Amino acid sequence: MSAVAGVLVTVAVTPALAVTGMTTTNTINVFESLPNYLRVDQLSQKSTIYAVQDNGAPYALASFYDQNRVEVPLASMSQFVQDAAVSGEDPRFFEHGGVDLQGTIRGALSTVTGGGTQGGSSITQQYVKNVLVQKCEVLTDQDELDACYDEATATTPERKLKEMRLAIGVEKEYTKPEILQGYLNITLFGGSVYGIEAASSYYFNTSAANLTLSQSASLIAIVNNPEKFRLDRPDSETNGTATGYADNKERRDYILGEMLKYKKVSQEDYDAAIAAPIEPSITEPSTGCQTAGGSAYFCDYVTQILKTDPTFGEDEDTRMTNFRRGGYDIYTTLDLDLQQAAEDTISENVPETFDGWDMGAVATSVQVGTGRVLAMAQNKIYSQDPDVLSQGAQYTSINYNTDKNQGGSSGFQPGSTYKVFTLAEWLKEGHALNERVDSARKADWGTFQDYCSGPQTFPGYNPKNDADEAGRNYSALQSTINSINTGFIGMAKKLDLCKIRDTAESFGVHRADGDELEKGASSVLGTNEIAPLSMAVAFAGIANKGTTCSAVVIDRIVGPDDTEIPPPASTCTQSVEPSVAAGMAYAMKRVLTEGSATQSYNSTSPRVPMIGKTGTTDGAKDTWMSGASTKVATVVGVVTVTGDANQRSSKNNFESGSAATARHRMWPDIMGAANAKYGGDDFDEASNNVIQGAQVTVPDVRGKSMADAKSAIEGAGFEFLDGGVTDSELPAGTVARTDPGNGSNASVGATITVYSSNGNQVLIPDVVGQTADQAKATLNGFGVVTNDQAVTDPTQNNKVLSMSPAAGTPGTKGGTVTIVVGKMGAAG
Repeated sequence: MSAVAGVLVTVAVTPALAVTGMTTTNTINVFESLPNYLRVDQLSQKSTIYAVQDNGAPYALASFYDQNRVEVPLASMSQFVQDAAVSGEDPRFFEHGGVDLQGTIRGALSTVTGGGTQGGSSITQQYVKNVLVQKCEVLTDQDELDACYDEATATTPERKLKEMRLAIGVEKEYTKPEILQGYLNITLFGGSVYGIEAASSYYFNTSAANLTLSQSASLIAIVNNPEKFRLDRPDSETNGTATGYADNKERRDYILGEMLKYKKVSQEDYDAAIAAPIEPSITEPSTGCQTAGGSAYFCDYVTQILKTDPTFGEDEDTRMTNFRRGGYDIYTTLDLDLQQAAEDTISENVPETFDGWDMGAVATSVQVGTGRVLAMAQNKIYSQDPDVLSQGAQYTSINYNTDKNQGGSSGFQPGSTYKVFTLAEWLKEGHALNERVDSARKADWGTFQDYCSGPQTFPGYNPKNDADEAGRNYSALQSTINSINTGFIGMAKKLDLCKIRDTAESFGVHRADGDELEKGASSVLGTNEIAPLSMAVAFAGIANKGTTCSAVVIDRIVGPDDTEIPPPASTCTQSVEPSVAAGMAYAMKRVLTEGSATQSYNSTSPRVPMIGKTGTTDGAKDTWMSGASTKVATVVGVVTVTGDANQRSSKNNFESGSAATARHRMWPDIMGAANAKYGGDDFDEASNNVIQGAQVTVPDVRGKSMADAKSAIEGAGFEFLDGGVTDSELPAGTVARTDPGNGSNASVGATITVYSSNGNQVLIPDVVGQTADQAKATLNGFGVVTNDQAVTDPTQNNKVLSMSPAAGTPGTKGGTVTIVVGKMGAAG
């Protein structure tokens, strides 16, 4: 009874409040502790992600929203729809102060007589209710949201009283046009369609400004009962195509009648509108990154940044709230030309699926010096819909280019592309590119230094070289150019494993799964799982004179009120000194021009100065080509997502050619487009000290004991390496030769391989000038082959004219010596 009394009191008091602007007093308890007006928060509405074209025009990639809404001013709404709303929902809207007395009495009487709280809500009251509901919609906790929604929509006199009081407050704060505009922007038009602009587009494929009279009345009809009167269910028995959308038409025609009654339309217009059939043209709005086509994975990465970056709030709940409210225009770093080149070359060279192989292809480009991500593509179709994903392996929601927390991928082994970080640490520690190390393959590499965990050994670790090089003593430069595994293990042996990891991290490299980078001997050859984007950032850092800039994908953010919001900024840090970066570039340029990446280099057009490094994991499971100009860095790869596959196997040939060489067909296409658009400058020249180091002459230790040779070698500033026994004419156990040879110049600290003699050889004696018989006697123990040569000088007859091998050459007994003997011709 008290509730009913409250309603009746309100019926008596509200008109005075609404008309005179009186304030309530404490004698009206139902109005206690309520605000004077309802503050209008930002409505949830559509946000759009854009790329910016070369002419500056935005290109929409995708839109996303919780509620399909686009706010527009009243001036952008047809007068028909404004009049339909007022005539159909609140004819006295422009006369009352927030609460319609007649409607309220009718609703109150219904409540008193047991009919429930219904009817009588003015446009302002409906607006209040919608705002309260919207305040609930942005809550992230489902229980809180449900409780809030129940309170905002409860069919009780108390809720009605609160709604009326707030409506009066709104009328004091806002003008009638502002309230009508807010009402038409906030109200639900069925499903997830909110606001008159989105409703116009969705139901009739037009704008709110261009609605016809009949369309306007049909849309306002939906407001009365959004579920019953919506126009997107053509199979409905009571409100579908078969009945001419009868339910909606009935309400539409009522509204048209009210518009005629209140002289908002002429009789002629009314008659035409009544006769007009309801013909919706349902236009599904684009939503989510799947609408971005080949740029979908880049789009997905942008949304991950929007959801997780502190720029959008101090905690996850706040960020999600801001994100759900939407209304942002996000202008990204994507370069549409490079993106198209990446998409095209992947499509041409790698299929979406391949029988017997769970395979992926990736491409990522980053601008040098800014960290701006210019392109990101892969050989799959993006979807987050489980029903779509179940249709085949050509669909995936996982972004292979990014980290696990940014797209679901745990990364891939980068193989030998990771060697550049050992090269960087090598040069940082003062070693030179031409300095040689022990590069012989061995089952026990001994002890490696590790300042983090103490000295480490790896018994049984025995990596081989991809091309099975037979050398034992490669320089850092040779190992880089030809990607020699044992050369880099030898370099790591002279460094510190933890420092190599530190150097990789200084270039922004980290495991894609978030774990700490592994730092064992095998990690030198690229066994950590890393996101392609991380490697592209690192190569951009090398090309940027050793300064690495973290990846960014957003250039500008414009809020719903057209204010500029600072986007996440790239952080640039000095990874290595410019002199070290110049040395790295010197070696990596030669990888392209004469080493393992010549195929990519030769196929790139136009060419500018570039650096690069290839990578192939064990069993050719993953293959990579990474490189950069001074403007753009690009990483491409063909990877095994799950399972195992050898890309060099003939069964893994694509239509475009071998899977293992697809990288060398894709990288040139993308870098060619980048070079044409961005150009490229010369890299800094590496200093002679970085290339050669301090040069020392290798001492002549031939014939010395191995102990004396070791002392002499180390005394000259080199490292001594016993190369084992070799054939030599010198006494067994003494030094036969060195690599580099005596008299050569080598960098201080370089490894000199010393070979001991087995004593099996002798110096071949000189037999030139002897007779054939004398020569054979002198060469006793060697096999002698005689070749005759016609002569005219009698003194040369039957004399040895030449020999091979030459006199003084070491030879093994039983070996062959060929002699040429002069023979006079027969008398004529």
